[in-house]
Amino acid sequence: MSVADTDERGCPTMGGPVAAKGAAADPSAFVRMEDDGFAHLDLLVRGARCAGCISKIEKGVNAIAGVKASQLNLSTGKLSVSWTPGEADPGLVARTVVDLGYQVSPYDPGEAEVERDKHGRFLLLCMAVSGFAAMNIMLFSVSVWAGYSGEMQNPTRIFFHWFSALIAMPAAAFAGQPFFRSAFASLRKGKANMDVPISLAVLLALGVSLYETIIGGTETYFDAAVMLLFFLLIGRWLDHRLRGQTRLAAQELLSLQSATANRLESDGTVRAVQSRDIVPGDTIILWPGDRNPVDGQILDGKSDVDMALVSGESAPELVQAGAQIRAGMVNLTDKLVVKASARTEDSLLAELTRLVEAGETARGRFVKLADRAAQAYVPIVHTLAILSFAGWLMAGAGVHHAILTAAAVLIITCPCALGLAAPAVQIVAVGRLFKRGVLVKVGDALERLAEVDTVLLDKTGTLTLGKPYLVNAGNISSNDLELAAKLARTSRHPLSRAIADLAGPGAVAKDAKEIPGHGVEGIVDGVRIRLGRTDWAGAAGGTEQTSGLWLVAQGQDPVHFLFEDTLREDAATMVAGLAARGLSVEMLSGDREIPARAAAAETGIETVLFGLTPQEKITRVETLVRDGKKVLMIGDGLNDAPSLAAANVSLSLASAADASQAAADMVLQGEVLSPVLAAIDISRAARGRILQNFSFAAAYNVIAVPLAIFGFVTPMIAAIAMSSSSIVVTLNALRPFLHKNRS
Repeated sequence: MSVADTDERGCPTMGGPVAAKGAAADPSAFVRMEDDGFAHLDLLVRGARCAGCISKIEKGVNAIAGVKASQLNLSTGKLSVSWTPGEADPGLVARTVVDLGYQVSPYDPGEAEVERDKHGRFLLLCMAVSGFAAMNIMLFSVSVWAGYSGEMQNPTRIFFHWFSALIAMPAAAFAGQPFFRSAFASLRKGKANMDVPISLAVLLALGVSLYETIIGGTETYFDAAVMLLFFLLIGRWLDHRLRGQTRLAAQELLSLQSATANRLESDGTVRAVQSRDIVPGDTIILWPGDRNPVDGQILDGKSDVDMALVSGESAPELVQAGAQIRAGMVNLTDKLVVKASARTEDSLLAELTRLVEAGETARGRFVKLADRAAQAYVPIVHTLAILSFAGWLMAGAGVHHAILTAAAVLIITCPCALGLAAPAVQIVAVGRLFKRGVLVKVGDALERLAEVDTVLLDKTGTLTLGKPYLVNAGNISSNDLELAAKLARTSRHPLSRAIADLAGPGAVAKDAKEIPGHGVEGIVDGVRIRLGRTDWAGAAGGTEQTSGLWLVAQGQDPVHFLFEDTLREDAATMVAGLAARGLSVEMLSGDREIPARAAAAETGIETVLFGLTPQEKITRVETLVRDGKKVLMIGDGLNDAPSLAAANVSLSLASAADASQAAADMVLQGEVLSPVLAAIDISRAARGRILQNFSFAAAYNVIAVPLAIFGFVTPMIAAIAMSSSSIVVTLNALRPFLHKNRS
């Protein structure tokens, strides 16, 4: 069987066989086997736009014999399907999605990104065309309305109508493509989506207007049709932009995967290869500064390793032969020889990426009130329009009047007010939060934030600043600081970097050498000095109860550099504010027990979980969600990205790792945490305003629909009423949420 379909841009899609880059291919070529024993296939789905699409596609695929599970990520368009080998046909999976009215092709992240960018630009172009056309048509329409008193002669009016037609017909044909193509694809598969009545309304309004123009009638509705498209395209473009933000998390995580690796060959030579070519059993060399490309076990060497990917803590960890090292970790101080235990696609980074994608998919399944209401929109509107048309025909009104009435019903019931009910409020709320230092990235984040009852807080970098701070700088002379800096400038250790940053640029010690896990030593003015751990530096009577380094030089007293990761100044106030709002607060930390409990006690948090891995953090989040809790996760580390994606709503700090920021729904600017409280207050107020808008939209339809059915409303009046309802919803959204915070 050949390629079944092409999409709206002529791109090949899949029916039975897969069309890869324009050539037919067997779908089994894209199936991969994983350690879980199941076969997996990833497809790129085009045309899915809402929770209803997700439900329809997953339900259809899951009904295929042998399929174990299917999951569609609305943000990326990625449909992941798994089944027991030999029990399902991958070609049938593709055909099923096509039969549901969507286009599919093998999933390629690069191709998917290009497709999304093209679609976004296309929507923006359609919106610009419809907006420009609507403004020009209104110039003629206003003149016609003003001329109804008798001043405008019939030939002039007809001339203006023809000019409006010349603008409206091609503009609507171009700008309406997102709706027309979607409606046609759905109808071709024997189904109807929300774009069907929208397309019918536009085409009927244009058709009736053209007919009126040809026969020299007095009323046309070109402006109503084009304006309808303009408003709808604004909402669709905003939705495209908002959904596009959530796909960045997985991309940021995968960017941490080292592209190349130094592989030790059997003849003893070292060869640079692509990381994807590393297989279990290969030996790789990690030099200081190298990022580990795959999971593995250390065969030889001893070095400090940046473990932030797993623990989220800034302090490195000493590793040596026999220890496990994960992909994405950075070797800091000395050479390591590592035996690979997994491929890049089976590494910790790949697992974290899959967790993030799974969390985003779960979030995409959040069904908003507008989606629930819209599910009944298509059948009800079609039924009302058909009944109106048939009823007026039976009453002897004639085909022309019956068509006008049906068009008025389709236009006046257009869900613009319903569609703006939530976005209009969100736009205003997002603007207010931006002024308070909270950047909202995902459209429905505030709606979900308003429902939270549990807050999970990371420690390092969230409740604390996440940077080593020299707390006893006043007890250290400038000479001692500069002496320590001459060693510290040669080291990658975070505590050494803190000393070097404090002292600034300068000279370095002669013959400086870093001993992994211990410190740095070198010669300054002929004297050997050391900067490092208590026992290694030789500081008698020292203690390791606090985080610090000792500077020891012959003939001088040892100098202790003490470091702490201090709490943010308003951390305790923020926690108290959360409790005052009836929220349960927990701390999830990858740090050790003593510092974790100390930070919790100082901020007033009673429930503390410490020493957690990324998997344990996400397990805690999933457990709470499974128990019916609405969870807000606040974190900043790479290890927090999967937990942020899995929570009902998430927030990261501006200083957070890029992957964590991308996974989060909101980003907190600045060094203070108090804007979190403002975000919760505004989100709760916004939710109330959204419900008000939904109530108004429902009341509008209860009143307007009967008027249209009984012929009291023309398509022009219907368009004005529809636009007016949208204006009312927008004005309601503009009212201040919190009077005390008016700006």
